[in-house]
Amino acid sequence: MKFSVLLPTRNGGPYLENCIRSILEQDFEDFELIVSDNANTDETLEVLRRFSSDLRLKAVRLDSPVPVTDNWNNALKHSSGDYFLMMGDDDYLLPNYLREMETLLRRHGDPDCVVYNGFSYICPGAINDNRQSYFGAEHFRYGPDLTAEHRLSETERLGIVRDMYRFKVRIPLNMQTILVARRAFGKINGGVFRAPFPDHYALSALLLNADNWVFTPARLVIVGVSPKSFGHYVYSHRLDQGLSYLGIDTDFPGRLPGNELLNGMHAWLNLLKAHYPEPLRGTEVDRGGYVRRQIYAWYLQRKLGALSAGELLRRLRLLSLRDWLGLLASLVDAASWQRLLRIVRTPRGSDIQVQWHGLEPLDNIADIRQFSRWLTAHGLVNE
Repeated sequence: MKFSVLLPTRNGGPYLENCIRSILEQDFEDFELIVSDNANTDETLEVLRRFSSDLRLKAVRLDSPVPVTDNWNNALKHSSGDYFLMMGDDDYLLPNYLREMETLLRRHGDPDCVVYNGFSYICPGAINDNRQSYFGAEHFRYGPDLTAEHRLSETERLGIVRDMYRFKVRIPLNMQTILVARRAFGKINGGVFRAPFPDHYALSALLLNADNWVFTPARLVIVGVSPKSFGHYVYSHRLDQGLSYLGIDTDFPGRLPGNELLNGMHAWLNLLKAHYPEPLRGTEVDRGGYVRRQIYAWYLQRKLGALSAGELLRRLRLLSLRDWLGLLASLVDAASWQRLLRIVRTPRGSDIQVQWHGLEPLDNIADIRQFSRWLTAHGLVNE
């Protein structure tokens, strides 16, 4: 088996059919689709029955709900492909993904990992009950060093990981934008997927250990955000509900409230350092950078009306003297000023466009499948 597409799902029935169709309609045969049904109580079983005659689909059901990391590992355990791709139930695989990926793998001698780009799609109701859809022409904005297809050197990969300790993310930390060879699994210390954010830890571990990474700027998937995505909870300022939904804990010494994606990143960076002490010797989490980003998050939440003045003052009192001294570094950090000015200058308008820079509204697009057809009609993807 060449490819395994893993699709763990927890009550994503309203979106599941579009995702499954995007996979099973691929112009390619040598693949399997593994759906891990996390004790779903919605229409998931009915959706799966519609595809039961397709032998490429394998559905496995858990008797009781488990955290997201366990569901991911369950899907992986039941797969057999040489390469695997992880999808969310509200994502979409663009036409010819598997065919194009097979060509790329041959061109680069079957690398361990391939990182690429995609489109973003925000469906109605995903963020603060937005009534219309939005899209991002690039799911991730790569830097000028990542524009042309090439093999990432060991030095490049180590630099990417070390930059994460300064909260500078240079590749997307989404499994939807990474294809991984099964043989690379054994190179991840502590198990393939680990909480709190299993994709973030796995990809960073692979950057440190996988022998051959290839980058391509091609946009091959649509990463969706729906009312049941973790992104829905993050951008709608319902972080406690989001963490409960994922079944994860982002606690660590010195944790500050605010951006839970940032807190999750801090937690898995600590875990990564514990498991890979030698390549990360001398690399520490940038406390000043962490504090600055949490303060940006507080300011943005205050601007959007999600944080009271009293709560903002309470959070500021949580900062230690060391934290305040670290903030002085921002006075000479051009990137910090640019980030702050962008937040200050952003008009109140749409919460979505304030929080997610670069999104554009979509008219008369109701779901991600329609968005895929819209991309084809506008010549952005090929049938």
